[in-house]
Amino acid sequence: MSKFFHGLLLTLYTLVVIAAIVWLGYIGFTYYKLPVEGAGRLDHPLNELLKPNGFIGHGLGVVGTLLIVIGLFAYMARKRMKVFARWGVLKYWLEVHIFLCSLGFVLVTFHTSFKFGGLISIGYWSLTVVFLSGLVGRFIYIQIPRTIEGRELSIREINDYKAQLDNELNEKFDIKVSELKTGRFSEIKLKLISKKIPKKDYRKVRRLLRNERRLRWRIKRLDRLQKLFKHWHVIHLPFALIMLIIMVIHVGVALYFGYSWIFFK
Repeated sequence: MSKFFHGLLLTLYTLVVIAAIVWLGYIGFTYYKLPVEGAGRLDHPLNELLKPNGFIGHGLGVVGTLLIVIGLFAYMARKRMKVFARWGVLKYWLEVHIFLCSLGFVLVTFHTSFKFGGLISIGYWSLTVVFLSGLVGRFIYIQIPRTIEGRELSIREINDYKAQLDNELNEKFDIKVSELKTGRFSEIKLKLISKKIPKKDYRKVRRLLRNERRLRWRIKRLDRLQKLFKHWHVIHLPFALIMLIIMVIHVGVALYFGYSWIFFK
């Protein structure tokens, strides 16, 4: 996948989630702003549609739950089962996992109509913790250098890659990273001009220097990031398990009492 198409896809993921929040918030604003208790919501014309067991509200719960389950188990299968090892790049699967679970979280939130109570509140707040910790985990994950397949690089591999960048800057552009006294590209650019480096190479030099600085930062903090990522699992995984258990109970109870949405009518 090209860098441009990959960036376009990530932008699309983000816009879809934002669009869902804006659209659902817009159509239901007058309903959701009312107190969850009392006659205000019961008398609202959208109550039969937007309440948790209403046509739209129930549908949001069903679709949101399916998105979360698909996003979770598809990524786990790709990551842990050898039979799926060649099914695409793991990094892209992680991004799909984050997108589906984020969109699912938004839909489930509107499904609750912002009314939390009883066992369901435990499941929802567990989902919230999973969602927020997932965002934190994603940030930590991308700070640890990896191959395109998602394998974590060893410190030796990272140092070798940094050495390649340093050598390319030295051999092609006569820039010795160890001798740089400033990180400002404007001053480095003057050096390139003095050596009559073609303008078309300025952007490449800037990119190489940015990558080199990023690697240097990550090498210094690699051990801390790895430990932090391990501790992150201690929070993320148990709450994900609690969320799934309560989700199964909630769906089972809903089906038992006949809330099957458009199915089995």
